[in-house]
Amino acid sequence: MSIYRQYPDQQPDVAPLMQILSYAILIVGAIVMILPFAWMISTACKPPTELNLLPVRFIPDNPVCWENLTALYDRSPEFNNYLVHSALVTIGRTVGQLITCSLAAYGFARFRFPGRNIIFAMCLALLMIPFQAILIPEYLLLRQLGWLHSFAALIIPGAFSAFAMFLLRQAFLQIPVELEESAMIDGANPLQVLRHIVLPLSRAALVAFAVITVQAAWNDFLFPLVVANDPETRVVTIGIALLQGERSTPWNLLMMGSFLATVPMLILFVILQRYFIEGVSMTGLNR
Repeated sequence: MSIYRQYPDQQPDVAPLMQILSYAILIVGAIVMILPFAWMISTACKPPTELNLLPVRFIPDNPVCWENLTALYDRSPEFNNYLVHSALVTIGRTVGQLITCSLAAYGFARFRFPGRNIIFAMCLALLMIPFQAILIPEYLLLRQLGWLHSFAALIIPGAFSAFAMFLLRQAFLQIPVELEESAMIDGANPLQVLRHIVLPLSRAALVAFAVITVQAAWNDFLFPLVVANDPETRVVTIGIALLQGERSTPWNLLMMGSFLATVPMLILFVILQRYFIEGVSMTGLNR
């Protein structure tokens, strides 16, 4: 017989210790994740004389947040237009991927056709190809189409994502087929089933897909730099990069621009984080 069964009062209580350890690890991880954002906000409010002071100071002695914001727009008058361009590209890519990827994902999840597994594997193989490897062929194709330096070049190539298709397919597989069969018995066609049954029941996965797609489109830099770097189509990531000078870089203005570009993504993630976590966890299950 175990000694802890003979003397139950002496049995060690491990649960509180493990809970304290878990919270300690989470707190340390949270501090590590928040530190770059804190440094960005601190630098955005520093005058030029405090940028290179040692030891490092997170709280500026003379905060000049408004002055740096004004200086940012003096140096880059079109910064608000860059934000609008990024928003247009982000919305276009997100809506495009919602249409194309949901249709493809539903086809792979529910329909049986020759070569389905091979085609699906080929789509997933796109995830293993570095984007830089296909950047030049895409540029040449867009030049032949006459789309360079246009929003079509920024939006249409990003209107499909193999990862988004995989994410939605895994979510669609969790929906009972009987619900769709009942709708078809009532006269619904596959598109109506997808729109009125499958998509509403996959809300968590759709939110996760939207957050991932919006974040990727908003932060895209290399592709817009290559195919559409005119002021009329320039996105905010390129606008921030242009703040760097040849001999000196105004880090406080660059951090102020980065802060303005980060705020929309932070707000979006805070609002949708519950659905995002739920959607990502759902895609790990498969019937």
